[in-house]
Amino acid sequence: MSRRTRITVKVLVWLACLTPLVLLLYRVWTDDLGANPISTITNTLGDWTLRLLLAALALTPLRLLFGIAWQMTLRRLLGLFAFAYAVLHFSVWVLVDHFFNWGQMLEDIVKRPYITVGMLTLTTLTPLAATSTAGAVKRLGARRWRRLHRLAYVAGVLAIVHFLWLAKVGRRDVYVYAAVLALLLGIRAWDAGRRALVRRRAPEKVAPAAVSRP
Repeated sequence: MSRRTRITVKVLVWLACLTPLVLLLYRVWTDDLGANPISTITNTLGDWTLRLLLAALALTPLRLLFGIAWQMTLRRLLGLFAFAYAVLHFSVWVLVDHFFNWGQMLEDIVKRPYITVGMLTLTTLTPLAATSTAGAVKRLGARRWRRLHRLAYVAGVLAIVHFLWLAKVGRRDVYVYAAVLALLLGIRAWDAGRRALVRRRAPEKVAPAAVSRP
């Protein structure tokens, strides 16, 4: 892929990721948020957090299945947008729902499991966003950086659980998201098993050759 094409793709991804936020702000400006504006804002930001996180998690399975790698350059961008939407989602809860009432917020975190899991999701995403730069990769080392960023799948599971416990009766999209995440995890598990099998068979191929030497 040429440099110009990569730039074009990234610009399109930027526009795609910003569009939901712009539309939400337009709905705020035109007072088109329905009977429960706070719920509409919170749910919209939460939905897009999960969608962008799943999009970021899908890039590696696409490479594993089809052998294409150009999309991997978008992983950091999608991950950071997912984190940004998660922070906005959390900020509405802090600023609008509770207006910095820390005692009330702590009580909610302890007593309401879906909020507890939501906080864990944001906590898990934070170090991933903080170490998303090339400098962080160099400081941590590629192996440790890759291990740390496997937490993205943990964040995905936590986000699904948060969504499941929070979703209203009749919402079926959460099950679609859960199925997508299960598929992505299944592909990663299949690849890990395949690579483990290759490593296990490698010594078996080397050993006869070593024995046959004079």
